[in-house]
Amino acid sequence: MARHIEDEVVYYYDSHSTEEDLMGETSFHAALMHYLVDVLTWFFHERACAIYENLNFYQTSNPHEYPLAPDIAVIKGVAYQPTRSWRVSKSGPAPHVVFEIASLETWKKDLEEKPLKYARMGVHEYFAYDPHEPPLPKSSSRRLFGWRLDQDGSSMKEMPIGPGGSLWSPYLESWLVPDGAMLRLYDHSGQVRLTQAEAEARRAQVLAEKLRSLGVDPDQLL
Repeated sequence: MARHIEDEVVYYYDSHSTEEDLMGETSFHAALMHYLVDVLTWFFHERACAIYENLNFYQTSNPHEYPLAPDIAVIKGVAYQPTRSWRVSKSGPAPHVVFEIASLETWKKDLEEKPLKYARMGVHEYFAYDPHEPPLPKSSSRRLFGWRLDQDGSSMKEMPIGPGGSLWSPYLESWLVPDGAMLRLYDHSGQVRLTQAEAEARRAQVLAEKLRSLGVDPDQLL
C-alpha cells in the first residue's frame, strides 16, 4: 500500500487548464467528436477497448509534465475505466489510435508537430481531420491526414491516400472516408459502421419490413 501511494503522481495539469482547455470548441468539432466516439464505442462494444475524449496522457512521473490530450484515444485490449489521466506504461499502454479534429488555433500543430509527439509516446496510428465548412487553409486540398508509427518506433510516416481521400486503419479495421463535416468508417465490404442508435433503428426497420411481407402491420403490435 505504501509503495502504491509513493507511485501516485499528482499532475499539475490534471487540475489546471492547458492551452487547449482554454480554446473554444466549434459545433463542427463537437458534432464530429461525439459521432466518432459513438461509432467506435458500438464497433468495439463486445471487445475490451477503452475510448477516451480529451484525456491527459503523461509519459513520466514529473508532476509538471505538459500532457498530450488527443480529442479521441483508442486503447485496444483494455477495458474502459473512469480516470483523471493516463500515465503510459503505468496505467496501461499508449493509445493504439488517436484522432485530432481541426481547430483554427491547433491545426498547424496537429499537422506539423503532433506526429512526432505521438510517435514518441508510442501511438501506432494518428489521424487528423478538418470538418469545417469551408475547410481551413491548410486542408483546402484534402480534409483527412494520417500517420503510422515506423517499425523502429522513432517516428511516424504519413499514410498514402486512397480513393476519395480515404485511409485504411488496421487497428480500427476500417476505411476512414471524408464526408464533408463528417468522417465515416467503413468495413472491407463497403458497409458504413453505425452508432448503437443507428444499428438499432436499422434492425427495427428490417423487422418491420419482414412483418409487412408476412401481411402483419408492425404498428398494430405496439
